[in-house]
Amino acid sequence: MKKLIILGCTLMALASCGSNEQSGSTTDTTAVLSPTNNGNRTTTDTMDTKSAGDFTKGSMLISQSDCVGCHKEDSKLVGPAYKDVAAKYPSTDENVEHLADKIISGGKGVWGEVPMTAHPALSKADAEEMVKYILSLK
Repeated sequence: MKKLIILGCTLMALASCGSNEQSGSTTDTTAVLSPTNNGNRTTTDTMDTKSAGDFTKGSMLISQSDCVGCHKEDSKLVGPAYKDVAAKYPSTDENVEHLADKIISGGKGVWGEVPMTAHPALSKADAEEMVKYILSLK
C-alpha cells in the first residue's frame, strides 16, 4: 500500500510537470519587481522584508506553476507547506539562493522521500522571487 501511495504521488508530480505556457492573456510581471540592496547581494545578510518589496510576483509565479500540485500554503500535501518552509529557513540572501537552486534542480530527502521535480526552464530570478514570497509567510 505504501508503494502505491508513493507511486501515485510520483505520478501526480510528473503529470503536473507540463509546459509553463499559459493559454489566454499574458501578464507582464516586471512592474511588481523592486530593487533590493541596490543590486548588491550578500550571502549572510538577513533580508529586511519591509524593504524587500512586493511579493506579488513570487505569489503569481507560484500560482501559475505546477507547484500547486504538491504544495499548499498552510498544510502539507505531497511536499511541505510553504509556511513550514518559511519556519525552517530564515529569510537570508543565502537561503533565497539555495532554495531557488533547489527549485530549479529538484531534490529529495530534506522533507521526505518523495522527490521534488526539477524545473530547469525556470529562470533563477523567477525562482528567487518565488522563494522570497514563500519565506515571507512566517
